[in-house]
Amino acid sequence: MDFKKFSSEAGAFFNRAIQFTEEKLGQAEKTEYDEQYESLVQRADKTKDWTEKMVKQMEAVLQPNPTVRAEQAIHEKVQAFTPSRQFETDFLGAMMISAGNDFGSTTGYGSALVKCGQTQQKLAEAKRQFVDVVTKNYIQPLKSFLDDDFKTILKERKLLETKRLDLDVVKNKLKRARPETKEAVEDELRVVQVEFDRQHETTRLLLEAVSSTQTHHLRCLQNFAEAEMNYYTQCYQLMKEMHAQLGVVSGADSAVQSP
Repeated sequence: MDFKKFSSEAGAFFNRAIQFTEEKLGQAEKTEYDEQYESLVQRADKTKDWTEKMVKQMEAVLQPNPTVRAEQAIHEKVQAFTPSRQFETDFLGAMMISAGNDFGSTTGYGSALVKCGQTQQKLAEAKRQFVDVVTKNYIQPLKSFLDDDFKTILKERKLLETKRLDLDVVKNKLKRARPETKEAVEDELRVVQVEFDRQHETTRLLLEAVSSTQTHHLRCLQNFAEAEMNYYTQCYQLMKEMHAQLGVVSGADSAVQSP
């Protein structure tokens, strides 16, 4: 172990802790970030908070059952694939088909149940496709921002705050410096000031990139709207066809029963 390096890092950590505590107590001056930077931070935090909420609610819309959502999340983490989603419409369709076959698919009621059940299964498949598209084109990109981009921003913001504390430690050290040590402290201040400015610029650029993130999320929202429109259009067409088929079955059944 490099004890000299360890001692230096421990000393820096201790100085930061003292500086942080004195700032909280109002006993030490603090370098304030400029208004533009603070505005960028607020926008990034707001983007992150609303993105988390929208992802969570979208997942609830796609799969209302919280237990099933939890199971799917586990599968996504521990396996390379997610089992095919099954909806209540799948089970309803299968039940209708079984009942129709049991009653007799040649009877009016049995035939209608089979046709209705087949439509329910098609509706379930349409929803599966809708869920897959929305997950890929909306949820995953937003999660990528939360899991990758925003974590990077947080990491750099934390590093900037560390550099800021180091800067203020030296600034306060300079105020207390004796004449014979003042020049050395001034040299130290120039070094930490450069490090702070460099990290401030890095963090600022990442925060400014949130604008392009919102632009990307807008495209994702447009993809969701298109997928939703296609899904409901497909559902309407399937229901329209089923309604027409049931009308034919009902007419045929009435004709058979007529004297």
